[in-house]
Amino acid sequence: MRNIKGIFPGIFTAGNMFCGFVSLLSSFDGEIGFAAWMIVLAGFFDALDGMVARFSKSASRFGMELDSFADLLSFGIAPVVMFYSLNLYPLGKWGWILGFIFVMCGAFRLARFNLGLSKLNEKHPYLGLPIPSAAITLVSYTLFCHEIWGVLRFPKVLITMIIAFSGLMVSGIEYETLPKFSLGDRKNKIKLIYVFVFVIALLINPRLVLFPFGLLYVLSGVVKGGYSLFHVEKQEKIA
Repeated sequence: MRNIKGIFPGIFTAGNMFCGFVSLLSSFDGEIGFAAWMIVLAGFFDALDGMVARFSKSASRFGMELDSFADLLSFGIAPVVMFYSLNLYPLGKWGWILGFIFVMCGAFRLARFNLGLSKLNEKHPYLGLPIPSAAITLVSYTLFCHEIWGVLRFPKVLITMIIAFSGLMVSGIEYETLPKFSLGDRKNKIKLIYVFVFVIALLINPRLVLFPFGLLYVLSGVVKGGYSLFHVEKQEKIA
């Protein structure tokens, strides 16, 4: 029975991987907008497979490893190929190194997550920026620019984000997980409100909303980490 249950989250994992693969093919064909949307859709499938696995109590080590492979394809390799096709990387022919750093940091982040997961059905704060959040925020910047200006603007900002997000993925900064469908505690209620507002805004104008909300999530971890560090140092001085 457990094996049958495992099929359901596996379907969404396969959807995640399929979107990443189609994104790669679209980047090769020069269809950058479609490639970006495929990465965003992969994020939707990635969120669903975790929810379904926890709800059905069918989480398994095999499913977790397969999910990591799908994530590396959809959120590591696919966005890097997309940006490479746009000729965004500096340093001429050596510019691909920047993309490789992002993929390598993403792989490190996924491996560390798998090793640090003690119980499959438990949810803990993410250690380091999750690679789906990093990738979707980056590709949504291209959608955001095309919605406002009609073209990709400020490529140096995008390059800076690629470098910064690579560092955040391998950092020790904690990031919040998706909320539970429960009104049990105040923190979870706040996260549910945030998700609700995000979904409503997404339905109104996804091109304009994805990047600001994604960047807000990225910065939330940085601010939280900075506050924790300051608070610890303050306590040490008092002691």
